[in-house]
Amino acid sequence: DVVRNSSDSKFDIDYLGESTMGDMTVKREDLGIVLPLVDLAPGSIEELAREEAREAECLLEELNVPAQYPHGIASRGIFCSRTLNLRSIAAIGYDMDYTLIQYNVNAWEGRAYKYGMDNLRSMGYPVDGLKFDPELVIRGLIMDKEKGNLVKADRFGYVKRAMHGTRMVSNRTISEIYGRELVDLRNENRWEFLNTLFSVSEAVMYMQMVDRLDEGAIPPQLGPLDYNSLYKVVAKALFRAHVEGRLKAEIVNEPERFVEPDAELPLTLLDQREAGKKLLLITNSDYQYTSKMMQYAYNQFLPNNMDWRDLFDMVIVSARKPEFFQMSHPLYEIVTKDGLMRPCFKANPGGLYCGGSAQMVEQALGVHGDETLYVGDHIYTDVSQSKVHLRWRTALICSELEKEVNALAYGKDHRAKLIELMNQKEVVGDVFNQLRLALQRRNSGREAQTNAATTMDTDELADSMQNLLVLMTRIDQKIAPMLEADGEYFNKRWGYLSRAGLWDKSHLMRQIEKYADIYTSRVSNFLRFTPFMYFRSQAQ
Repeated sequence: DVVRNSSDSKFDIDYLGESTMGDMTVKREDLGIVLPLVDLAPGSIEELAREEAREAECLLEELNVPAQYPHGIASRGIFCSRTLNLRSIAAIGYDMDYTLIQYNVNAWEGRAYKYGMDNLRSMGYPVDGLKFDPELVIRGLIMDKEKGNLVKADRFGYVKRAMHGTRMVSNRTISEIYGRELVDLRNENRWEFLNTLFSVSEAVMYMQMVDRLDEGAIPPQLGPLDYNSLYKVVAKALFRAHVEGRLKAEIVNEPERFVEPDAELPLTLLDQREAGKKLLLITNSDYQYTSKMMQYAYNQFLPNNMDWRDLFDMVIVSARKPEFFQMSHPLYEIVTKDGLMRPCFKANPGGLYCGGSAQMVEQALGVHGDETLYVGDHIYTDVSQSKVHLRWRTALICSELEKEVNALAYGKDHRAKLIELMNQKEVVGDVFNQLRLALQRRNSGREAQTNAATTMDTDELADSMQNLLVLMTRIDQKIAPMLEADGEYFNKRWGYLSRAGLWDKSHLMRQIEKYADIYTSRVSNFLRFTPFMYFRSQAQ
């Protein structure tokens, strides 16, 4: 036994600040057998490491193991904001919707939209002729409920693109409206952040109804409406669609229309469980819906007649996140397949519960703080709250990353041409600015920056400036539509998910980096990286 696991009580903190709990260690007395360091000359360890790495790559090829990101398929990569040693994680908690179960967004949100619009129609609102348009919005946009706008902001909160109703707004109008203010998500009365794919149907409904309000099509007997009160009407109509249960009943009856099964997902959880991780399912969905969806998505892929429940050390439904991470609610144990519940005061491993709190989970499983990794699709409800209140490590599931990474690769040539043009304009602009300064100094009776500029003929100076100005104008006319089209491979209106403008990160990307230690497109991407992966953050 040359190698062994670090015990829970005997672990260290490594040079990157990560716990070594769960690491394989070599006994000090056997170190010389495996690697006779005493015989190595200075610098030899680097040469040995280089050679061993080459041999390891060959072995991976022989084993037919696909290369991991960044050398493998980037769209299936796991991206790291903060270094995370997966070996030191004792428990992994999962959300269900859009995390452990991937839905067909157009199917799910399209039906949510239909039921929401039906509710608006029953209330007397004019919705005839409107259709669900999933390309109208993307995750990470922000609704301005005060002005009836949908905006895309950069990491600092400056608005870069905007839409009023269903019509895009010009840069000039954006400057007039938002030139002196920043998006502040703390002002919840005004701003609504589209955290998750569940927000798509609501945003489409709201922007279409803004058009109807602007057209004067909403009957006056429905009361005086501004954009803010209109949002409340739309949100209420969609909330009713979820509460009434018709949507979920339809999904339960025909899961094949809405769920996109992933055969690798159950295998991923099996690997994690067999590696000693305690697995948790913590969802806001009710028991009946959770059970039906998990049975459909998992049981068909599990070996040896396993049931989805066998994967988890604890299942909590109707968890009421984000409050689940902040405070304690009454805990009920679900004791029958029909969902019959009884009150209880303590959670136990292997249990199926409704409500409760994250603190109860930690006490039941004997874990705390950064020993737990929580995986979910909602930046606020899942990721930020579990990190802020419990210091759990966090992983965000963002299925659009696959399309985003492919779009970035596809638009690489376009972006290179755009950057080349902008660099050329910068050089031309620098010359123009130097000539302009020389003329300014000449008019003030002072010498220019250099002797050549001072002695330059005035007419020649003016002609050169005019020619350069015309050239810059023409370059701008070329750059403007190219900049507008940058990111159109992801979405023609809003561009890339992760970027705002040519160089800067989007507000969504800033939120991801702030709260998600790692992020990826689907849970099954962990299958390639193994339960023992050490994720190291890269240069930003």
